[in-house]
Amino acid sequence: MTVRPEAPIRVLYLAGSGRSGSTLLTNILGQVDGVFAAGELRFLWQRGVVENHLCGCGRPFDSCPVWASVMADVTDGGPPLDAAGIAARLRRRLRLGRVPTMLVRRALGRPPVPPHRDDELIARLYRSLASHHGTALVVDSSKLPPYGMLVSQLPGVEVSVLHVVRDPRAAAFSWRRSRVTGNRTDADEQMQRHPLWKSASLWLAWNALTALVWRRGRYLRLRYEDFVGDPERATAAILDLVGLSGAELPFESTTSVRLAPTHSVAGNPNRHRSGSTRIRLDDEWVEGMARGQQSLVSAIAAPGMLWFGYRRAARRTPESGSDLKEAG
Repeated sequence: MTVRPEAPIRVLYLAGSGRSGSTLLTNILGQVDGVFAAGELRFLWQRGVVENHLCGCGRPFDSCPVWASVMADVTDGGPPLDAAGIAARLRRRLRLGRVPTMLVRRALGRPPVPPHRDDELIARLYRSLASHHGTALVVDSSKLPPYGMLVSQLPGVEVSVLHVVRDPRAAAFSWRRSRVTGNRTDADEQMQRHPLWKSASLWLAWNALTALVWRRGRYLRLRYEDFVGDPERATAAILDLVGLSGAELPFESTTSVRLAPTHSVAGNPNRHRSGSTRIRLDDEWVEGMARGQQSLVSAIAAPGMLWFGYRRAARRTPESGSDLKEAG
């Protein structure tokens, strides 16, 4: 199937901060007919093309037939791909320190992220994804708000935003866990870890910016805790947002979903999970995180906790925990 030039490319952008459940949501959405779960596309150039990490399907990026076809489209007729250069330039263009300038440009009606010649290749990536396998919706779980602003300004791309929020103490606890990335079959590379002050600061900055930039228009805010409380209803609401109301959902029961492999290019190791998966709240942080640590995170993230409805008093929910053990 080839998307007509005039047809907008529909992208659901999962925005917010890390360790908030976006990988699980992406996996579930990827089971819906016509939805392509792409994973964190801002990392494709470095982790996919340069470093050849594993695709969600379990194959190395350069051996996955889906990504081989997509990248052939992206580079067709052009010069050799400078993937490392694109990745490095994206890091510079999307730095936190550039956010105030982005907001000023946006208020003046200009593209928030100054355009660059790389943007044509990035736009080609989304066009190619939309043209494969009858894709009606590309799910991009990149989360970083500046990258979401960049995607939103690409010509021919129609972005809806799913703002995924999780209790900052739970996110901070997750950022301190030691865990193998699962990006390679022959390595025990560890996921990135953040100190408490940094994870709390980023949680506040990225979630506040997401709400500020996209609070109007095609925007839905979803708390991780509300999602695991009623995942089927939450998934239906997400599909309503993107015009896929009534689509068949992959849930086996109110708390169980069946996952087939996706082609997510980057994300939490749970992107490799398949089969029957039970969804339950992961609140290990309530007992596993020292009170002083909880207080530190709460103090830094206090404005956002109030904004998004999180209490300072922590309580563990009966029957809590998760077969996944980690929200990604």
